[in-house]
Amino acid sequence: LGMAWTAFTVASVAGIGAMTRFMFPNVSYEPPQEFKAGDPASYAIDAVDTRYKAAFGVWIVREATGFYVLSTVCTHLGCTPNWLAADEKFKCPCHGSGFIRTGMHVEGPAPRPLERYKITLAEDGQLLIDKNTKFQEEKGQWSMDGAYLYYA
Repeated sequence: LGMAWTAFTVASVAGIGAMTRFMFPNVSYEPPQEFKAGDPASYAIDAVDTRYKAAFGVWIVREATGFYVLSTVCTHLGCTPNWLAADEKFKCPCHGSGFIRTGMHVEGPAPRPLERYKITLAEDGQLLIDKNTKFQEEKGQWSMDGAYLYYA
């Protein structure tokens, strides 16, 4: 009789624990879709900045005339390409797609260029990246406001 009560108590505690866990939702914690990326003057000209690749999934590219932000998601199957500075291109390790610094597709099975995210200057003068707004080259969106930030 003692073992039965022990088994009943253990089962009841397990059931209460399961019901308590059920009351809390499964939440996916993702980085913010809009973030500040520092002072524009801190970026080297004609360089790809990879410091936000892991945390936010973006590359920030500075040219002589301004900035643009590329997505780190390959347009083939969604793998994460790597920036190969020696080759001056992004190379996807999954299936070999290659993209030049602008994000244009130059090799492999990727069907289109990398996507760009909106980039503007915040009120405090820092770069403001908004991943909620994407620009696709094949739709002619790279020439739209926000796809490129002119900065001299």
